[in-house]
Amino acid sequence: MSWITTVPFESATGKLRRLYERIAGPGDNVDNIMMAHSLRPHTMEGHMALYKHVLHHSGNTVPKWVLELLGVWVSHLNGCAYCEDHHFAGMARLLGDPAQAEAIRAALRAGDPDAVPVAPDQQGALRYAQKLTQAPADMVEADVAALRAAGFDDGQILEINQVVSYFAYANRTVLGLGCSTEGDIIGLSPGNSEDPEDWSHR
Repeated sequence: MSWITTVPFESATGKLRRLYERIAGPGDNVDNIMMAHSLRPHTMEGHMALYKHVLHHSGNTVPKWVLELLGVWVSHLNGCAYCEDHHFAGMARLLGDPAQAEAIRAALRAGDPDAVPVAPDQQGALRYAQKLTQAPADMVEADVAALRAAGFDDGQILEINQVVSYFAYANRTVLGLGCSTEGDIIGLSPGNSEDPEDWSHR
């Protein structure tokens, strides 16, 4: 499931067991990206807090499916099939339109954010995400101004920025430790956005 030793749910004790119980899905399933932290539970705790607050928080006003879409795109650009598959499933579930979801997937895989069948402002967010992912040192104030001109307020621009930045971290966690989807339940995510402390994937 990864290139380093991991502790399975049934063998976990102490803080690790408590964290596993907080994040577990059906059948006490723990995603491999989280299990990869098991030798240093404090890093799992930090990862989950960042993930929940950036992507699944009631304070966000960009629709959650759009934030998931950005995660799928960034993961595709980084070559992280693990995160791309997990978050595409989550995005598709939230979107509730299988045909549109498949059309989105096809356009992303073709590498053309302007062909993604979403609103123009959302295409602009995809372009921002691409540049920040592929050429971060080339970012200029005009890139933020373009998002503002597309209709995003500055708080929403921060949300977009943080999702792109989170996936840079998550993708490198997966790719650098060799996490696979073997044994994972694809597409689970914390369902309760009202409580930032509720990390359950059930």
